[in-house]
Parts: sequence; structure tokens; C-alpha cells
Amino acid sequence: MSNLVINKVLNNNVIIADHPDHGEVVLIGKGIGFNRKQNDLLEETTAEKLFVLRNEKEQKNYIKLLPYLEDDLQRVIISAIELIKNKTVGELNEHIHVALTDHLMFTISRVSQGMEIRNPFLIETKALYPKEYGLAKEVIALLSEKSQVDLPEGEAGFIALHIHSAVTNKELSEVNQHSQLVTKLVQMIEEQLGISIDKDSIDYMRLVRHLRFAIERVKNGEKVEEPEKITSLLKEEYPLCYNLSWKLIKVMQQTLKKPVFDAEAVYITMHLQRLQKKIK
Repeated sequence: MSNLVINKVLNNNVIIADHPDHGEVVLIGKGIGFNRKQNDLLEETTAEKLFVLRNEKEQKNYIKLLPYLEDDLQRVIISAIELIKNKTVGELNEHIHVALTDHLMFTISRVSQGMEIRNPFLIETKALYPKEYGLAKEVIALLSEKSQVDLPEGEAGFIALHIHSAVTNKELSEVNQHSQLVTKLVQMIEEQLGISIDKDSIDYMRLVRHLRFAIERVKNGEKVEEPEKITSLLKEEYPLCYNLSWKLIKVMQQTLKKPVFDAEAVYITMHLQRLQKKIK
């Protein structure tokens, strides 16, 4: 078992060390820097319990946050990321350390100043990423228990996006773009059909999930087979829903800058028709 050599202790929870395989790394873990000094050896088995930042850009950005980050809060955020790591499958993208730490520092300082936090995409995020949302609620409970910081529910939506981004290895901007696009599409559907969709209903969940998968397919260029007979039938039977589905597709195309296969219109039309029938 090889050892890591400590180069520098940055604070109680962060040290810089030489790793036999990865060169210089930043190690993050509760109390890891306590009573340690330069050139001390650290067993590699210890590192398995820690977070290792290998990416140079992430290392630099994380170190930049340290002067503004209190030890106690840092420990709680490390616990929160441990919780996320233990409850998700696969590796978390290292960027979560920088992104979530930065986000929570900013949020907690705003809440402590009595500022209100609003999340216009909360309902969509909840429907799009139920597992991540559940985890985000656990993170909020952990913060409340360990730091006596009570964050509003809207915050769970933001944390869920960070978790989804780290789990799927997607840029947060892309995850944000997708949930904002879904919000926009749902608003268009409500306006054009003159309906108000119950955001707690199973129909809403299905619609949002369908739109999300359609967006994923468009992003990945996946072709969907078009049932010819159904197309002409839907055009004739449900012209309102069929035309609306094409308007939605145009918005998807403009936002994602990718072509959308015609068959998507068929599936969206069927969803819209089902919704309209139930609500009217």
C-alpha cells in the first residue's frame, strides 16, 4: 500500500498531497488536516474515505473558496456530499465540491440576511428529477440539524439540479436549460389549450417526463419511428393538439439548436389530447 505525502495543510478539512498515481491532489475530509504537518505520510486507505480532487481547475476553484468558508459549515457540506455519494450510483463529478459549496455559502448568507429565495422552476424540477429532489430534501434536513440553518423548499430544487448535474456528468447550465425549457413548454400548453394543469397530478408528471425524454432524444439525435397511419388520423381528429405539438417542437428546435424528428409530434399530440380530455 503506497502512501501520500502531505505538501500543505490548508485547514482542518483540506490538505494538498502528492498522490502516487495522480500527482498533486487536494484531499477533502472532515478533520483530515487536524494535527498534521508538511511531509507527514498519509496512508492511501485514508484517502478512500476522502474526496480527492484531481482536476487542476477544480482544485484551484475550491481553494479560492476556503478563505470565505467557515470550518463548521465546510464540515456540514462535506457530510452533505458524502450523503449524496452514498445514495447515488456511479462516480460524482468532482465539480460538485466547488459548485455546491459555493452555492450553499451564497444561499446561507442570503437567508441569514433575511432575503427571500424564490425558485420559479421548483415544480418542474420536482417532477423531472424526483430522486435527486428527495436527496436534496435530506441535504436540507442535514443542514438544519447540524448548522441550525433552515432553507426554504425552493432551495431543494436548486440542490437537486446540482446533484443531477454531478451524477449525470452534465454541465449545470445544460441541466438548467432543460428544466427552463420544460417550464416554457408547459406554460405554452396551458395557454394554448386554455387549461390549468394540476402540478401534483400524475398527468403532469407524465407530461413533464415525456417532454424531458423528448429533449434527451433530440440532444442525442435519437430517431423515433413514425407511425404513418396515426399521423394522418391525429391531424384530422385533433388538429388543435397536433398544431400545438408542432409549435412546441419549434421551440425545442430553437432552444436546443438541433432538428426534431416528425414522430415526436405524434407522441406529444397523444399526450396533449389525453390531458385535454381529462381536464375539460
